Amino acid sequence: MFENLSQRLNQALKTLKGKGAITEINIATTVKEIRKALVEADVNYKVAKQITDQIKDEAIGQKVLIAVNPNELFVKIVYDKLVELMGSERHDLNIKGDPAVIMIAGLNGAGKTTFSGKLAKLLKSQGRQVMLAACDIYRPAAIDQLKVLGSQIDVDVYAEPENKNAVAIARNAIQQAKATGKKIVIVDTAGRLALDEVLMTEIAELKAALQPSETLFVVDAMTGQDAVNTAVAFNERINYDGVVLTKLDGDARGGAALSIRAEVNKPIKFISTGEKMEALDYFYPDRMAQRILGMGDVLSLVERAQRAFDEEEARRINQKIRKNQLDFNDFLSQLQQIKRMGNLKDLIGMIPGMSAMMKDVAIDDDAFKPIEAIILSMTPKERSNPELVNNASRKKRIAAGSGTSIVQVNNLLKQFDAMRTMMKKMNQMNPAQLQKMAKKRR
Repeated sequence: MFENLSQRLNQALKTLKGKGAITEINIATTVKEIRKALVEADVNYKVAKQITDQIKDEAIGQKVLIAVNPNELFVKIVYDKLVELMGSERHDLNIKGDPAVIMIAGLNGAGKTTFSGKLAKLLKSQGRQVMLAACDIYRPAAIDQLKVLGSQIDVDVYAEPENKNAVAIARNAIQQAKATGKKIVIVDTAGRLALDEVLMTEIAELKAALQPSETLFVVDAMTGQDAVNTAVAFNERINYDGVVLTKLDGDARGGAALSIRAEVNKPIKFISTGEKMEALDYFYPDRMAQRILGMGDVLSLVERAQRAFDEEEARRINQKIRKNQLDFNDFLSQLQQIKRMGNLKDLIGMIPGMSAMMKDVAIDDDAFKPIEAIILSMTPKERSNPELVNNASRKKRIAAGSGTSIVQVNNLLKQFDAMRTMMKKMNQMNPAQLQKMAKKRR
C-alpha cells in the first residue's frame, strides 16, 4: 500500500546524503518534498504541514555524532514523527463482560463482515470462546456470508433472518452466548453506501442498548481522505474505541492510516490485507513506520509465520531434512503453509530492502499454482520418490497433466534438487560453521 509514499520519502531523504551537518538551508528542499509526498499520499494537508514543521524544528541544530551522518539522523527524526503520528504504540482490545461484546461498524463495502470473521479466528486462536452475531438486517447476503465464514473457522454464528430488529437480534445472541459458555460476542452491524441518518441513528441505538466493551470502526484504506471524513462522522455519533484499516493490499496511497489517528484521536487497532482469514494483524505504529521508510517489518513476518506453520509439521519436516529425505509431499505442504500467511507482495514488503527492489515487479498470488499443479500431477509414488521424475516420459506426462511445459517441470526439479543439496550441506555443518557463514552473508 505504501509503495509510492515510501519511494517518494526515500528520494527526498537522499538529498541529505554527503552533507556534513543539518542546516535550515540543506533540509529545506527535503522537508518540502516530504510534505508533498504526504499530501499526494492522501494525508490531510494540515496534518502533513504539522508533521513536517515538527521534523524541521527538531532537525535544525541537532548535533551530529561522529558515528552518525546527517542523513541517518534525519531519517531517525522522520521515523520518530511517523510513529508518533500513528499512535506511538499498539493498542489491545478492551474485552470486559460476560460475555464481552465487540461491535463492528462502518460503511458498506468496507469489509466489516470479513473482518468480523478474521477477528473471531484470531481470538479463537488465543483460546477464547467466540460467537458471531449477524445483525445486518438489510443485506441478506451479509448473513449468509457470515455463516460461511463461521463454518470456515469453526465459530458459531447467531442469526435471525426474518427478524428486522437489530437490537433484539443482538440481545438474543448475547443470551445464547451465555447459555453456551461463549465469552465474546462479535456483532456485525449494517452498513450503507453512504452516510445517512437512518444508519447513524440505528448504530447509536445499538451501541446504547448493548454497551459494548469495544466498538471498532472499519474503514476501507483505498478510499483515501474520504476514509478520514467518514471516521470523523462516525466518531461524533458513536464515540468508537478504535479503527480497523482494511484492503491494505490494494493500490491505496496510504494517507488514511497516517491521518485518522490525528483527526479522530482514536487508535488504529488492526490492519487487514486480502480475503484470507489469516490476513489480519495488530497495528504497530513503529513497524508501519519502518515499512513506509523501506526498512521492512521482520517481526510481523515472523509472527505471521508462527501463526501459519504447524509446530508438529515443522518438527516432522526438520527430521526429514536431517536425513536428506525431503520429498515433493513435504515441498507442497510448505507451499500451502506459506500461502496461509497472506498476500505475497505484502509478505515480501516485510523483508528489509525488498520493497524497493520489487516495486515494479508484478507479484501474483497465484504464482504457486503451476508448481502445485505439477506436483499434484505426479503419482503418489513419484511425490515420495523425487528421483523417479527424472525420466523423459514421466516429465511429458506430468507437464500434460498439469497444463504446464516440460521446461517448467525441469525448472521445478532443478530448484528442488538445489534446495535439497543446500539443506544437506547445512546439516553437515556444526554451529560454529553456520555462524561464520551467516557473518559472511552480512
